[in-house]
Amino acid sequence: MVKSDFKNIDEYISTFPNEIQEILESICKTIKEAAPKATETISYQMPTFKLNGKNLVHFAAFKNHISFFPTPSGVSAFE
Repeated sequence: MVKSDFKNIDEYISTFPNEIQEILESICKTIKEAAPKATETISYQMPTFKLNGKNLVHFAAFKNHISFFPTPSGVSAFE
C-alpha cells in the first residue's frame, strides 16, 4: 500500500494483495451484516463505519497484521 488519501473503502482495499483484500472484504461484509444502517467512510486513513453520525469501528491492514478498532460507541452497539 502506497497511497494514503483514499476516497472510499473499496479504494483502500484495492491497494492490497488479493489474499489481504479477501480478508478485508470479509470484515466489511461482517460489519454490514451486524450493523446494516452503518455508513462507510474513511477516517484516520482507515476504513470506518459510522452509525448515527459517530464512528462505530475502524479497521486497517498493516505489513504483518490486520487490526480492528471498535470505538466506545462501537462496543456498546455490538453488546
